Amino acid sequence: MFLSFIAAALGSAAAFYMGWHLLGVRELKPERRIDSSTLFDLVKLAFGAVAGVGALVALVVAYRRQRVDEDGSLREATRLHTERFTTAVSQLGDPSEAVRLGGVHALAGLADDAPTRVLRQTGIDVLCAYLRMPYVAEGDLPPGDVEARHSFLALREVRHTIIRIIRDHLRLPADHPHSWQGHDFDFTGVTFDGGDFSQATFSAGTVSFQQARFPKAATGAGAPVSFMGAVFCGADVDFSGAKFEGGKVSFKNAKFSGGRLLFAATEFSAGYVEFSQAQVSGGELNFMVAIFTGGEVSFPGLVMTAGLISFVGATFRRRAVRFPRAQFFGGIVIVAGQFIGGVLDMSEAQSPTPGWLPASVPDGVRLPAAWNR
Repeated sequence: MFLSFIAAALGSAAAFYMGWHLLGVRELKPERRIDSSTLFDLVKLAFGAVAGVGALVALVVAYRRQRVDEDGSLREATRLHTERFTTAVSQLGDPSEAVRLGGVHALAGLADDAPTRVLRQTGIDVLCAYLRMPYVAEGDLPPGDVEARHSFLALREVRHTIIRIIRDHLRLPADHPHSWQGHDFDFTGVTFDGGDFSQATFSAGTVSFQQARFPKAATGAGAPVSFMGAVFCGADVDFSGAKFEGGKVSFKNAKFSGGRLLFAATEFSAGYVEFSQAQVSGGELNFMVAIFTGGEVSFPGLVMTAGLISFVGATFRRRAVRFPRAQFFGGIVIVAGQFIGGVLDMSEAQSPTPGWLPASVPDGVRLPAAWNR
């Protein structure tokens, strides 16, 4: 309060000095006697000064009271949030599927209404932690075990609900009060036997799919995991060390304009991973030291105008990475790797010879005839 008073006094003095200077006043006219008009002006000036100081003091007191009230409200909101949070987390461990689903929705609601960003991130962390818990995929169930399959189906429903809730919040505009864009998501080691991230926007934060597993289902074909129409414009999304063992993972119509999509040391042994009609106008798709031993990774209709796609140190043992009808108008594709029976096939690309094409093309890389130098 004292500092505020001093600041006000200095401000008034500065204003008085500027007025004095602008008016060109050189000196004060001496007065031998004070008449009633001058005395009245002095009284008004004194009252004005006292009123100004009083108003300043009242303003400072009101501001401090508001801060105290806000801090108290935040503490109370945090306390209530913590109580509800504890209840919701306990529901996740309930043996009943219905209660667990209720806990999932309760946690999502708490994250939406969290009084601080940190508390919202805590709710997201718990949902991701549930997905990271030990989980047996359908293809790994004991044959003929009805009870095990019933438990599996119930647990899968809860897990897919969490994924759907996360996707829905990542679809909301970044300025929406319930948007989860910009938060971190840790899916490290999670088994994805289905799940829909289509139309989600990854605009900031860190998203980890490291060592995630995309298995084959008991029926022989894994459930699809969709990133269809997803937008990657600033986040680091990391699939390093993940294993694609079957099924289909789709990045169809995805847009890459910033951030990084990392497949470093990722193993593609079966299934189909597609980037159909994807648009790369920035950012990085990095398959550094990835291992292609089976299945297929395909970029049909890809349009690239900027950014980087790197296969540095990748190993192509069987099958192919294909770019049918791809168009390269900018950016860089690095095709260095080891080819042991596999190929990187760009023979059906539909664009002029790109500037990034090396003078010496590795064996195992197939190019359009028009690109041959």
